[in-house]
Amino acid sequence: MKLNVIVDERVYSVDVPPPMLIEAEDFFRKLDDDMDHGWQMGPEFIENPDKLQRCQIAANKLLTSLSGSNETMVLLMAGFILKRLPGVTGVRIDTGGEMLHTEMIYEKPAGRPATAPASNAPSPTRQLGKLEAMEQAGKDVTKVYHVGKSYRFAVRDLRTGEWLESGPQDSEQEAYEKRMQAYKRRLDELTGQQSQE
Repeated sequence: MKLNVIVDERVYSVDVPPPMLIEAEDFFRKLDDDMDHGWQMGPEFIENPDKLQRCQIAANKLLTSLSGSNETMVLLMAGFILKRLPGVTGVRIDTGGEMLHTEMIYEKPAGRPATAPASNAPSPTRQLGKLEAMEQAGKDVTKVYHVGKSYRFAVRDLRTGEWLESGPQDSEQEAYEKRMQAYKRRLDELTGQQSQE
């Protein structure tokens, strides 16, 4: 199972092997037991964290594990989030010390068109001025990042607010060129100058 982890403008795709979700249940339970005693979440102490808050805490631990290149802990924390919040596909981790601002991203329910755009993404129908569109396109298309031996970037879907990762590119230059094409497409969408393809 995959969890997309968004930290600032970087997107990490964490692939948790399904057996691990079962095998690590004892670890997950111990984590839950620790949280039962309350947790300091930024400036606030939460006496009894709910399911979402527990996953925000796990996301914070995941961030620390990413920084320390602790792959086992990255997998365990991603596994905890996937197990405790069915349907979650990604997490946008707050890096400003406000764990409660960490957002969970969910898959779109099957068969239901996403009619309402995400609150932080502009409506695809509203046209923006050139400067505003350039700024928004920069937020909607991540910088190129390294995954294993390949390079990728991610684009935010205007309708659902979900991040869609590009295919792997062999070189940073190739990924950069593809990213620029995606940026240009998003810019055209935002300014209403969509090219007829």
